[in-house]
Amino acid sequence: MRFEQSTLELQGTRELLTVTHRPHELPLQLPPMSNTEDPHSRWRLTSRYIECAGRPAVPVSGEIHFSRLPRARWEERLQLMKAGGITVVACYVFWIHHEQTEGEVRFDGNLDVAAFIRLCAALDLDVVLRLGPWCHGEVRNGGFPDWVQAAAVEHRTNDPAYLALVERWFNRLGGELQGLTGPDSNVVGIQLENELYDQPGHIAELKKLARAAGLSAPIWTATAWGGADIPEGEVLPVFGGYGDGFWVDADAPWDPTFRQHYFFSHQWDDPGIGADLREHFSGSDAAPPRSPSALYPPATCELTGGMATAYQRRPWPKGRDVAAVANNKIGSGSGWQGYYMFTGGTNPSGGLQESQATGYPNDLPVFDYDFHAPIGATGRLAPSFGLLRRQHAFLAAFGDRLAPMPSTLPDRVPDGVEDSVTLRWALRSDGKSGFVFITWHQPHIPLPDYPAAQFRLSLGEDTVNFPGNPVAIPAGTISAWPVNLEIAGVLLRWATASPLTLLGPESSPTLVLAAEAGIETQLSLPEGTELEGPVSALGGNAYAIDATEPATLTVKSPEGSLAILVLPAELAEQAWVLDTPGGRELVMSADPLWVGRDGLLAGRSVGSPSIRRYSTAARQFEDVQVPALAPERTRLTLPAELVRAAGSVPASFGSLAGRAAAPTEGAIEELAEVYRLDLTTAAASLAEEGHAELEIMWAGDVARLLVDGRVVVDRFWDGSSWVIEVNDAGIRPGSEVLLQILPLPKDAKVGVPLEAQHRRNAVDGDLAALDKVELLMWTGWKEQSS
Repeated sequence: MRFEQSTLELQGTRELLTVTHRPHELPLQLPPMSNTEDPHSRWRLTSRYIECAGRPAVPVSGEIHFSRLPRARWEERLQLMKAGGITVVACYVFWIHHEQTEGEVRFDGNLDVAAFIRLCAALDLDVVLRLGPWCHGEVRNGGFPDWVQAAAVEHRTNDPAYLALVERWFNRLGGELQGLTGPDSNVVGIQLENELYDQPGHIAELKKLARAAGLSAPIWTATAWGGADIPEGEVLPVFGGYGDGFWVDADAPWDPTFRQHYFFSHQWDDPGIGADLREHFSGSDAAPPRSPSALYPPATCELTGGMATAYQRRPWPKGRDVAAVANNKIGSGSGWQGYYMFTGGTNPSGGLQESQATGYPNDLPVFDYDFHAPIGATGRLAPSFGLLRRQHAFLAAFGDRLAPMPSTLPDRVPDGVEDSVTLRWALRSDGKSGFVFITWHQPHIPLPDYPAAQFRLSLGEDTVNFPGNPVAIPAGTISAWPVNLEIAGVLLRWATASPLTLLGPESSPTLVLAAEAGIETQLSLPEGTELEGPVSALGGNAYAIDATEPATLTVKSPEGSLAILVLPAELAEQAWVLDTPGGRELVMSADPLWVGRDGLLAGRSVGSPSIRRYSTAARQFEDVQVPALAPERTRLTLPAELVRAAGSVPASFGSLAGRAAAPTEGAIEELAEVYRLDLTTAAASLAEEGHAELEIMWAGDVARLLVDGRVVVDRFWDGSSWVIEVNDAGIRPGSEVLLQILPLPKDAKVGVPLEAQHRRNAVDGDLAALDKVELLMWTGWKEQSS
């Protein structure tokens, strides 16, 4: 039966997609946390949603590790995160980074957690501190200093000797953060431990220790994946969702625990996260999946922002892979969107990364923690950044409506992760209005275009059928379509475009819709509503919009009027929705930008920037005035001289738990081919201040960059280019810069993405190549004040 139905669908047979709104099953509750315990001036929990500043909201948190970034980079990264729609900054506090030697606790430089929290406050960003004391985060000993790891205690339990160590650390941290937590603080969350599955009493004890140390927050959290047993009266369960991971075997197929995140679901647990460590250290599988608590809304802290690269398996999630998971969680009822990582970084020196040498099953790079994050380790934006930015703008504008809405799955849902023909969609609705979420994308196994989609929504006494004629859903579609959306007295019955934001005052707003690639933009209005603009009538009060260029429509009803700006799909990818002193603004830029502390736009570009801002008064985009930039810094190709050929590389450097081990430092020194980068033509550029990147296009196994004889960065090859911040790497005029590339043996048990594997297969023998080295000179700019 499934085969016949699938075949008919693929041939274009019409099938109505139906759903009946289901209200919340339980009445609204106010849990003790944030209400009677640790109440906060702005944040509080309900059982259905999180309330911020007195209104329902869907917070968006992004992970950034202050101790993995130069302190001088903190502000720009945080400004970029905020410009990308992040409202809450999440960060681990790695004990091993602060107290490598017992009793010598450091909070200086980029370890100054108090300064980081103050900076977040200055930028109007809230903070979730992930205290651990065991964190993981691909850090040695999971974040325990070596001396703690070696202590004769029962780690991660209520062993009094272990608790005494933690108490001393928490007290030091509490002293450092004195006055920075509390009812008016921007520290709105504290996570205890990480991936602890069977010690609810220990998590409760850690909370007591943290509170006794003077730390407090309206929301305390603990990771709940893997069927974790956590004390729900004490902590909010938080979940995750990765579409791929480094922790499965090199040759493993795409695991169901990854694939499930490309479907809408009301099951939030992911037994796959941390499975390698759970099985390696305890020999046990995850407990049965747990359901979200009736006390709290479903919340996430680790939606895939990218993925770390282990030696034996090297995933490279693309932009839509990341955005699809995020959209699915919103449509499935997310009350909190939390990403790991949102901003990549670089490990401190000293071998503090996760490795087989310290008992872990995986070897990670010594320095590299770029994570393929939306904001890379150098501040380079990945394609995922723009796609997520659109979702976050939607949440900022419509989160107060969306947050209380339960999620309802359609009458017909996919019958498993192998189902590639049943459309993946869900409804969030209050019974009168809502949003239809569609995600028709997944990696590894491409989806076909969905031939004919037409929806029937049963919303109480109302039934909404749309669009009038079925539309094809192209593969790659990630959208949220409005239904019965009322703004300023105007009702939008439905649209086949995604709301991006609302601009202007409530009395005269502009709704911004983003067209979908390959889908005609249509909308429907009630009888008696007037519509002016580049539209054509389709009948039944539905209209098609010419969205080849930005189009502004005027809609008038007896109760009010509304402007609608429709952005072409390709232009929507450059849209930034920014909060400025003058209100919410829509700005177009292909390059990074943000709002400075003075309220003016700022950013950086390679060459002259092109920035446009939408004027609701003029109903058009206008150029943002930027001072003339001279000299114009752009790209420069650097010569690279091969100074030593590679030696004969073995197929294996050893293994642990069946996972290939990374080559030792000695093996790389002995066997890698070596290039000397010629910086002669770049000397003048290197002498200037500003942001400069070295971009290396290469192929092989492991690469390292040496500056004046010292290894400063490293990388495991996965097919992506390698970007290095020049100043942070210590490259100056006159520096000797050597690049080591270790060949990747044909028979090495290393899993790489499909594109990289194609290149690997195309050569006879070992793979090693240096394709190009470029120096990119970014120019900072700032809007001229009027």
